[in-house]
Formats: sequence, structure tokens, C-alpha cells
Amino acid sequence: MQSTTQNYELEEIDLLLTDANIATMDSNINAPYGAIENAAIAIKNGKIAWIGEQSILPSFDVFATPTLSVKGQWLTPGLIDCHTHLVFAGSRSQEFEQRLQGVSYEQIAAQGGGIASTVKATRAADREQLFVDAKDRLNTLLKEGVTTVEIKSGYGLDTENEIKILEVARLLGEHHPIDIKTTFLGAHALPPEYKGRADEYIDLVCTDMLDQVVANNLADAVDVFCENVGFSYSQTKRVFQAAKKHNLPVKCHAEQLSNQHGAELVAQFNGLSADHIEHLDEEGVKAMADVGTVAVLLPGAFYFLRETKFPPIELLNQYKVPIAIASDFNPGTSPLCSVHLMMNMACTLFRLTPEQALAGVTRNAAKALGLDERGVLKVGARADIAHWQINHPSQLSYQFGVNRLLLNF
Repeated sequence: MQSTTQNYELEEIDLLLTDANIATMDSNINAPYGAIENAAIAIKNGKIAWIGEQSILPSFDVFATPTLSVKGQWLTPGLIDCHTHLVFAGSRSQEFEQRLQGVSYEQIAAQGGGIASTVKATRAADREQLFVDAKDRLNTLLKEGVTTVEIKSGYGLDTENEIKILEVARLLGEHHPIDIKTTFLGAHALPPEYKGRADEYIDLVCTDMLDQVVANNLADAVDVFCENVGFSYSQTKRVFQAAKKHNLPVKCHAEQLSNQHGAELVAQFNGLSADHIEHLDEEGVKAMADVGTVAVLLPGAFYFLRETKFPPIELLNQYKVPIAIASDFNPGTSPLCSVHLMMNMACTLFRLTPEQALAGVTRNAAKALGLDERGVLKVGARADIAHWQINHPSQLSYQFGVNRLLLNF
């Protein structure tokens, strides 16, 4: 049986969890979900000091050690939502209704709708409003067992408001139990004032915007929407080159609506992830596999947009590309603030297994954010642990709408 210890005496630990079934998601454990049944976990200084079968638990001082029995229930790593646009103002519910009544996207855009409406509302919003709205969304994810969330900018589209969004995201990280990672997505869309001048806007993104983001330590990564309705391959490359100069890792909204070879490009820069990827081809998959770039599936956007082109799951599995799953929570194309719903959709729409789905919001989601100390339960990892009232880990993907979370540690 797999268990390891660090140089801690168990009487020195902060908390001992006993009588547990643990889906460690550790790929080094030869069992589905990396499961250890009838197990225990010892926690010291926010990290896992010991994990293994309870029958081989080292001796400890029962009077000095805080101990909690989880009574045969399941523990998993805290869940990770590795792709969100969580900080924004306004609602696009009326556009949703219009589209269902037959109004085209072009007509909505001509009325000032689409992403332009979110940009306008977000620019007008103050930091307090953005913070309060985003905190409510984070609280929803926290109740689902989420302990880490990535937040992108991208609804400011000028230096002042991109900075504002990232500052709010950093502030959320300081004042919320969920750990926040931030991504600069200035190249999300072309702002109205730069219509017909995309190269000039990319100049701004690569210089003034990125310089100020870096100077204020506001981003953990840089992202670009590489698409025929977004930014071209060459424009995306310019942003990646600028990010590289600042030693910031990159990721890419790639191959959502067409194959612009964004996945291959992000792989050339040893990027963290290529996200959406419905139109990804085999060359792109190979490029990602060669450098370990994660494929982030966003089933909420696929569902909400009623797409019919599926991501190449078989190719991703064939080339052993890590697959993550995220909510892509945003007001326009995925207003769905639920990681559990994404897990169910990944299984029902994309035919992932429940084990793959759970790996997609733990181990592989951590990798998509460049984090190697979470997403699995093993010695030395962060003690981000979710405690569930379930009979088996597959239940987390199978059932939606009944909250089985008992506690986040």
C-alpha cells in the first residue's frame, strides 16, 4: 500500500483526518481515482505530512493531536476552476432572449450588444461593485468544493480598466477563502475605439498595458483569443513574445470556432494550456503533447452556443495530452457558475469518464495553471481537501444540483 512520510512526528501535526476513503488523484497510485480506502491524512502547516492506509498509521499522541473522523466518507483534492472571466459588470440576459426570438448576433452587436455591452458596463463599474459581484460568484463555487480559481481580465480593453479588473481579482484573493490566480487577457476582443486598427491595439497590449500589469504584479499568466473573430496568429504571437520578455507563462483561447493553429503556437512557447479546442487538429494535438500543454475543455460554452463540433477527445487520449475542465464562467457564452455542471457535461457531451472529469478539475486543472503543489493528495502537497457525503467519486460527475459537500479543509 502506498504511504509516505516526511520528517514530522505525528504528535506535532495540526490535524489528523481518520476513517476516510480518499480519491487522491495521484497517478502514481495504481487504482482508479488513486483511491486509498480506510485511510488517514495528517496535516502540518497547511501541507500533507502523511497519507495512507489507517492500519499502518504511525503512533501519535491521541491527547495532543486534533483528530477528526470523516466516518467512511470521501475526501478529494479541492476542486480547481482553471478558466473563468469572473470579474465583470452587467448582464446579457436580454440578448439571450433576443437570440431565442431569432435576432442575429450581428443585429445584437449593431445595437451595442455582445461583448461591447459587457465592456461598457465593466468600464462604468467601480471596484467595489465589481468586487461584491465577483465575491458572490466565488461563494457559489466555494460551496461546490472549489478551492482555487483562475480569473481573467478582458472586459476592460484599455489600460485603466484592465488594471482595474486585475486589481479586483487580486483583492478577492486577499479576502476570500478561495485561492485566486490571475490572467491578463487584454487581447480578448477589439475595443470599439480601435475598430479597423487591430495591430495598433496589439501595440497597446504589448507595451503600456502589459508593462503596467507587470509593474504592479497583477498577472500570473497572459492569454489571447486567437480566432478569426478575435486576433490573428501573428498578433497572438506578438503578445506571447511580449509576455516571454516579462517571464510570464502563456495560454490561449484556441480553435474554438475555426482552426487558426493557436494551439500549435502556444505550444511553441511552452504554454500552460490551449482552451476550447473544438477545431483542434492532429498536428495541434501532437504539438501540445510534445511540451505538456494542457487541453482545457469548456463544455459550458459548447452547450450554451449549441455547438456541434466536438473537441478531439480520442486524439487527446491517444497522445496522452492532459485534459482539464473549467466553467469559462462569463456573461456572454457560458453564464454557468458551476464546476459540477461542467463535470457532468464533460461526461455526457464529450464522453469523458467520471474519473477523467475529476482529474480535469483537480490534477490537470492545477497543471493548466502551472501549479504543482495542489490537485492531488500526497505528501508535500497543499492540504486543499474537500469532504463529500458520497458513496463513490463518480457521484460528483453523475449528479448535479444536490450539494454533497460537507466541508473544505
